[in-house]
Amino acid sequence: MIDIRDAYRRALDGFGSRLHLVQDDQWELPTPCVDWDVRGLVNHVVVENLWAPELLGGRAAAEMGDAFDGDVLGDDPVKAFEVSAQGAIQAVYAEGALTAVTRLSFGDVVGEEYITELFADVLIHTWDLARATGGPERLDPQLVASCADWSARTQEDYPQAEPTGDGHRAWRDTDQQDRLLSAWGRNP
Repeated sequence: MIDIRDAYRRALDGFGSRLHLVQDDQWELPTPCVDWDVRGLVNHVVVENLWAPELLGGRAAAEMGDAFDGDVLGDDPVKAFEVSAQGAIQAVYAEGALTAVTRLSFGDVVGEEYITELFADVLIHTWDLARATGGPERLDPQLVASCADWSARTQEDYPQAEPTGDGHRAWRDTDQQDRLLSAWGRNP
């Protein structure tokens, strides 16, 4: 199994590479996440990145309140992503991050589990961003396999895995990426 910190870093790199392809006229395009356009999706990923140093550093979600509510992208969404990703990566590689107790809104989890959640979220949203903007939709197969393994082991713990609302389920003979996306409520 791939080190989850490396998987998360690579997933952020994949998201970033697709983000750099977004054209000025694409920020308001709809995404597979029915509540978000491209800007909203990118904002969500940046907010998650901003939470990582705080939560892995020992702060509780309840302490933070609405610190990252609203639009955190400003005038340069790409730069906002890059800065937030750099901070998140530093936080996950910090000594003790894997064993730190992270106090999330729904309860406490060990750092490794929280980092795995971050990884899965950004990997799936990489596909969402690509689908919305016409970018490359094929995800890193090693990351897909790692995410699929985690998702299969924890699906009962995370039933709220951001379904898109269409209830689509992939056929058994589709590839692993399609099965993973389908399990997360996407229609590949």
